[in-house]
Amino acid sequence: MNEFDQFMKHRLKVKYYIRYTDDFVIVSKNQDYLEKFLPQINEFLETKLALELHPKKIIIRKLHQGIDFLGHVIFPKYRLIRIKTKHRIFTKIRKRIKEYNLGYITKITLEQSLQSYLGALSHANTYELRERLLNEVWFSLRN
Repeated sequence: MNEFDQFMKHRLKVKYYIRYTDDFVIVSKNQDYLEKFLPQINEFLETKLALELHPKKIIIRKLHQGIDFLGHVIFPKYRLIRIKTKHRIFTKIRKRIKEYNLGYITKITLEQSLQSYLGALSHANTYELRERLLNEVWFSLRN
């Protein structure tokens, strides 16, 4: 993907570009500017890297609507966890609690899972969500 980064920065001269693995974002105030790159990006990916853009994942939106990227919705001054990601975290922690209650995992393993989720949540504005997660685990362990 380094070839793609070089293409974006040096050939297309995209100023605001970020990529993590195969996900990337281009930010601009000009929608036409963004749309003009689509065919060039698609051609480069197909010919040089044998990849293609997923048609349902190409999204052009206003910055105030947030950028959906890597499980977060990123706004100019803060970050939120994507709703789907939030639901997945609660589903998985409930599964871990059930495994603990059935004796399949130890309390240490459950606490490690909890700490992992809290760490992931710490990268966004999630104080209330983290408190809810802690309470869910704490109340389930008391019973």
